[in-house]
Amino acid sequence: MTLNKSSGDVATDFVRRHIGPSQADIRVMLETVGAKSLSALMGETLPASIRQKTPLDLGRALSETEALAHMTEMAAKNAVFTSLIGQGYSGTVLPTVIQRNILENPAWYTAYTPYQPEISQGRLEALFNFQTMICDLTGLDVANASLLDEATAAAEAMALAERASNVQTKTFFVDHEVHPQTLAVLRTRAEPLGWKLQIGNPLTDLDKADVVGAILQYPGTTGIVRDFKPTIAALKAKGALAVVAADLLALTLLASPGELGADIAIGSAQRFGVPMGYGGPHAGYMSVRDAIKRSIPGRLVGLSIDSRGEPAYRLALQTREQHIRREKATSNICTAQVLLAVIASMYAVYHGPEGLKHIARMVHRRTLVLATGLKKLGFAPESEAFFDTLTMTVGDKRDGIVAAAQAEKINLRIGDGTIGIALDETTTPETVEAIWRAFGGKLGYSDVEHGVSDALPASLKRSSAFLTHPVFHSHRSETELLRYMRKLSDRDLALDRAMIPLGSCTMKLNATTEMMPLTWPAWGSLHPFVPREQAAGYHQLFATLEKWLCDITGYDAVSLQPNSGAQGEYAGLLAIRAYHAARGDSHRNICLIPSSAHGTNPASASMVNMDVVVVACDKRGDVDVNDLRIKAEKHAANLAAIMITYPSTHGVFEEHIREICEIVHANGGQVYLDGANMNAQVGLSRPGDYGADVSHLNLHKTFCIPHGGGGPGMGPIGVKAHLAPYLPGHPSANGDVPVGPVSAAPYGSASILTISYIYILMMGGAGLTSATELAILNANYIATRLHPHFPVLYRNEKGRVAHECIIDPRAFKTSAGVTVDDIAKRLIDYGFHAPTMSFPVVGTLMIEPTESESKLELDRFCEAMIAIRKEITDIESGRWNVEASPLRHAPHTVHDIAEDDWKRAYTRAEGCFPAGTSRTDKYWCPVGRVDNVYGDRNLVCSCPPMEDYAQAAE
Repeated sequence: MTLNKSSGDVATDFVRRHIGPSQADIRVMLETVGAKSLSALMGETLPASIRQKTPLDLGRALSETEALAHMTEMAAKNAVFTSLIGQGYSGTVLPTVIQRNILENPAWYTAYTPYQPEISQGRLEALFNFQTMICDLTGLDVANASLLDEATAAAEAMALAERASNVQTKTFFVDHEVHPQTLAVLRTRAEPLGWKLQIGNPLTDLDKADVVGAILQYPGTTGIVRDFKPTIAALKAKGALAVVAADLLALTLLASPGELGADIAIGSAQRFGVPMGYGGPHAGYMSVRDAIKRSIPGRLVGLSIDSRGEPAYRLALQTREQHIRREKATSNICTAQVLLAVIASMYAVYHGPEGLKHIARMVHRRTLVLATGLKKLGFAPESEAFFDTLTMTVGDKRDGIVAAAQAEKINLRIGDGTIGIALDETTTPETVEAIWRAFGGKLGYSDVEHGVSDALPASLKRSSAFLTHPVFHSHRSETELLRYMRKLSDRDLALDRAMIPLGSCTMKLNATTEMMPLTWPAWGSLHPFVPREQAAGYHQLFATLEKWLCDITGYDAVSLQPNSGAQGEYAGLLAIRAYHAARGDSHRNICLIPSSAHGTNPASASMVNMDVVVVACDKRGDVDVNDLRIKAEKHAANLAAIMITYPSTHGVFEEHIREICEIVHANGGQVYLDGANMNAQVGLSRPGDYGADVSHLNLHKTFCIPHGGGGPGMGPIGVKAHLAPYLPGHPSANGDVPVGPVSAAPYGSASILTISYIYILMMGGAGLTSATELAILNANYIATRLHPHFPVLYRNEKGRVAHECIIDPRAFKTSAGVTVDDIAKRLIDYGFHAPTMSFPVVGTLMIEPTESESKLELDRFCEAMIAIRKEITDIESGRWNVEASPLRHAPHTVHDIAEDDWKRAYTRAEGCFPAGTSRTDKYWCPVGRVDNVYGDRNLVCSCPPMEDYAQAAE
């Protein structure tokens, strides 16, 4: 199928279904906001100086049927071999009950980050299970709720070691057995900060090293299993920290990192049911000993109590995460891989400790049989101690063996005169026999299997229990697991239930057709390091998607590698830094950042060793151009960049964006434009045209990759031509380049790029432009309806907002004692997720409706907000004081409606069924208002014994 095949107007049906308001609704909404037409509204919203001159032309939009046929054709260009390459990626079996009811279930994949814990108890429990699983398997005290991948988790561990170590040095030791992509990402992270890497054999080289810490691969990338207990003891005696990069499945049979003495464990949970997907998305993990738990990066799910004293989950240390230590940061992590962590946790819940050990023993036994057969054929593995991976020195026989294996449709790991083979739970006896044939022998599996023992050192065999909590023993049957997953999803509020009006987060439709190819084997089964010709379909998709993103943004080149928005920021600043260095301007290290910026901006600047200079904002919320000019000129000799979000974090298209770019360029700097708000620009304006040099694009926002409860995300960067040589490279793809990788895989979380690709394919240029226009109309409609009740804080000179607006309830704190938290929690009673709270202005609410919400849903939200304003009026008028009001007691639960002794100043109906809500379709959150202070003071981040739950409720 070609992309220009004609099929009438069928393709426009998808655009109509993606965009919420009908044509009749649009006419009414335009009348409400006082605009003559959509075109007129756009003219009043965007500065004329930045308007796109020609319509966005991406070819004819395809219908959903055509798009799936096209994806089928493209998928057929990928060759699905059995990949035994290893290197941190393994074949795995995703239980179909988890595939259908988690990965393919919008109740899970359309959920947002659980900042509102009362409506997130299901996904929080699943993440709590994940943390418990990681703590148990690694033998450490506290785990976070996942990181982006194994290599970036290693970089985070190095930064944590540098921060927590008592050793006065900037050197970090790296085991020569770490995976190559991990070493490459460590090098990328260390170089800007002046940290040095010492690479060697930890068993022989570490005792004389002066380092802040060391990372040790367990088992090693070649398969070797080593006892690190003496090494770690000596390292810790010097005050350094020990990081162990461990294979979770191996840990079911091997002594845990904690038992070896490790301070930190990191790795990937990919082989716990998550498809390889040509590199991702996968949940990285990190666990730490108790003494450094408050320094662990990323998200932690903790156990707290609700307003009734009952146990309730929440994100612990949430304020720390949201602000990310800004310019003092050593990490910009503000996200996770929640959906993938949930899958991995459910895999452990389903199999339990016995099932996981059975899988591990099966994998190990087949590896033993393979090794025994290879010895018979004259190819002895380099190590006698291994779990699932073998490496053989084969000399000049390498190419012949590789060719023979590929003839069997098997990929092996190719080294310099060596071949590596990593088995997994999908390996069959027939696969083992095919490998032997590739090595020139005809052996029978059953013949060789007889009499093999094992290859795990006796001193390292695991004796400690793990996954002892009842949750890992109660859901063995599919029926029980199905009901457990359903029970958890029923506790949550996701986009499949109601609008999620989060400013700056763009919670829009994740169409079913966009999601379907994700789980096709031709997209999901590929190892990220297969020969390029086996991934021809992927590379066709990459090339087309990169071109489309260039067309949309006005940039000249795109890297798809960053696997989160924060990683995109980091990659963009690395490109700027390398560009200056190539011009002899390595001294340029000043980064200008407006005071309204998200915390990841200064954190990313700090990670590339730039000094942050804050630029003031004026009363309108715009960048103070005079202050910018003064500071740019003051620092002209050392100016590296400005980081600016456009439209601004205040939800307005600033009139002076071209002038801002010109000031920075005139003083030698580059313009990094944060693409978080690109949903207001697609088809209307292009950052590359009005002066920006680089942007990251949140594919999980503008381009429809689901948020998945707080991940996966993608943050590709677009750059102008002069920065293209400094896009992140990768050792597996392009060798030595000026900037190394920022993610483990060359194309980041490649499999979910299919979602954005199909979205653009079915929308076309005109459809994408319409989506932008409707996102702006919807935001202005909400601003117009709410302004008489909640003042809209920022507008442009013509009274317009962009795709989001900030309403200001701060006056109610004085008039009625009502806080922004009260409004957010009361919205739950009306069946809504709260807007973004206290960002970028403390005490306010930032609302973004997106183009996907219908007028009916927008009106339902507005009516809920207006009803809440009336309840505030009741407090102001003295009907009840704030402590006795429905707002302070919100959210209301079934416990409230069932309470025998109701003594509140308002009726049960007023509290539990507020005005306009449906009693039939009522959403009941499972817990009352969660106590944040209690949760942070009593940090519990993995499943405690059951009696502790009772104690927490006392």
